[in-house]
Amino acid sequence: FAVIVAFQLYESFTAATYNLVCLGCALPFLLQPMIFPSASLNSKLESPDAKRPIYERYSTKANLWLAVYSFIGNYWYTHYFYSVLKASYTMPATRLNNVPIAMYFATHFYFSSYHVFSNACLRKIKTTFKLGWKRRLLYVSTIIVLSYFTAFMETLTISSFPYYSFEDRNMAYSIGSAFYGIYFLVSFPAFLEFDEDIDNEESPVGRKITLWDTFVQSCGYGMIILCLLDFVRLLTGIPLIVGII
Repeated sequence: FAVIVAFQLYESFTAATYNLVCLGCALPFLLQPMIFPSASLNSKLESPDAKRPIYERYSTKANLWLAVYSFIGNYWYTHYFYSVLKASYTMPATRLNNVPIAMYFATHFYFSSYHVFSNACLRKIKTTFKLGWKRRLLYVSTIIVLSYFTAFMETLTISSFPYYSFEDRNMAYSIGSAFYGIYFLVSFPAFLEFDEDIDNEESPVGRKITLWDTFVQSCGYGMIILCLLDFVRLLTGIPLIVGII
């Protein structure tokens, strides 16, 4: 994807090309639970997912959690960027609720990468330091820094793509990154805690997390983010426009 942006290959893209490229980038994540469930960060160990039915695999549920979150983010949150930050997509696109469908696919592989990294950082804190106020402070501080850093770096790296623009790019880098960071203030800790005891045989949790539980949890966190974004919009006094403009 970075190669496409760096070499401006997108200049010859049609709406269908954008859809195919972004879907192609998302497919490895979406198909991994089905075709490579044994994948593990430790090459010497096989993932416990390999011994589970596909609907009980952590990777299946994680994909669903992120897919629902990505859909909500594009379908709803994008309009806050349109309204508050005056952002716009101007490339050729087939659209759903005035958001390019390609972005629904792109968000999945972006968010999958972000949340793998955030999980690694936050889990390191939880497993390295003893429980106490110092660990809590470090944990919360790391979430805040990671959230802003992730949002800022995405905004910065996509700045060379001319078909996603802002009325005031400097405001997008500073205020916009904080606005975007609201997503991750909620989702980074939420995704870490999601089904975290799946591999713990001594866990006191009596019921397994199902796909329906996963769907409902992601929707719930999605609503929290939506409310926070709208609270910020209300503070700015900017009207929200949703749908075809």
